[in-house]
Amino acid sequence: MEDDAPVIYGLEFQARALTAQSAETDAIRFLVGTQSLKFDNQIHIIDFDDENNIINKTVLLHQAGEIWHIGTSPADKAVLTTCYNKTSDSRVVSCAAVWRMPSDWETGSHESPDDSAHNPQSLELLCHLDDSTHSNTACVLWEPMGDGKRVISLADNHAILWDLQESSTQAMVSSTATLEGKGQLKFTSGKWSPHHNCSQLTTANDTAIRGWDLRTMTQIYCIENAHGQLVRDLDLNPNRQYYLASCGDDCKVKFWDVRNVQEPVKTLEDHSHWVWSVRYNHSHDQLVLTASSDSRLILSNMVSISSEPFGHLVDDEELSEGEDNHHESKSKEPLKDSVVSTYEEHEDSVYAAEWSSADPWLFASLSYDGRLVINRVPRALKYRILL
Repeated sequence: MEDDAPVIYGLEFQARALTAQSAETDAIRFLVGTQSLKFDNQIHIIDFDDENNIINKTVLLHQAGEIWHIGTSPADKAVLTTCYNKTSDSRVVSCAAVWRMPSDWETGSHESPDDSAHNPQSLELLCHLDDSTHSNTACVLWEPMGDGKRVISLADNHAILWDLQESSTQAMVSSTATLEGKGQLKFTSGKWSPHHNCSQLTTANDTAIRGWDLRTMTQIYCIENAHGQLVRDLDLNPNRQYYLASCGDDCKVKFWDVRNVQEPVKTLEDHSHWVWSVRYNHSHDQLVLTASSDSRLILSNMVSISSEPFGHLVDDEELSEGEDNHHESKSKEPLKDSVVSTYEEHEDSVYAAEWSSADPWLFASLSYDGRLVINRVPRALKYRILL
């Protein structure tokens, strides 16, 4: 089989929640959560065998409700969070909880792949991440590179920092931040920054993007009208601490330097409908994935605003110093930004795209009809970046 051919996996239910298993750095593994109103919802653990180009799956039951967001612990492979909808007193409530996978999920799954689909095991509930004052959770964020003991939930207009105790079976509210302003303000998405000692949070609400200091739970910057319409998603550059990417219902993807929030550093207009997801590659931040309800996934090479604008790693200090020993790289022409590839294997809105946590050249995308597609960065570009 050709190395760059996509691998497609179909779920029987609709789905919009996808994540890579962040504590797993050896196996290529993704988790998908389903959205079914009639049947028990499921979490599909997708293991991708890179050498043979095949997918192995394990199915776990998530009977609590339809899954809108899924996140995995950075420290414990078996622990995850979901945000899900359930009906209570004939109204829909959005809840969040921490779960543990059954103890044998890793060992017994691939002997007979049909067993887990026909007789799936259930997730074990560890604790709920909502109380009477904080409900309607949009997403739960794990502390990056943490010990799996701190999470933030974004619920309505509150950002709540939780301490997970007793092996994640208890969640205590550590501190909260509140979105102040007119009308019914509501967080739509957020990211916990891996920089600044993990002390900052970036959130989106309506058309605005805000930065928060988690030590004081106060706002530190605000990009008022970041997009012309709702901001759907954002991601933080893993290698450049002040840079972030955002996307929204204005069909645009924008890149920002939070030290100057008046103008985006760069704007992309390659999608023809709402953009639901934007993701920086964890190692090579010039590679950016965007997923849209135009049914397309686009991989862009944003090299001019990356940490490698001249083809090798340059940090912010080096760029600003302009000393003689960098003269050689200064005289080189920066590489041009470009769309590397447009992936059209989906036939429905693509709600999520994620890079693998084990292989920096591999990524997955999920469309609402339950189609998961695994693709690779084209080999020519991979070697150009590496060599």
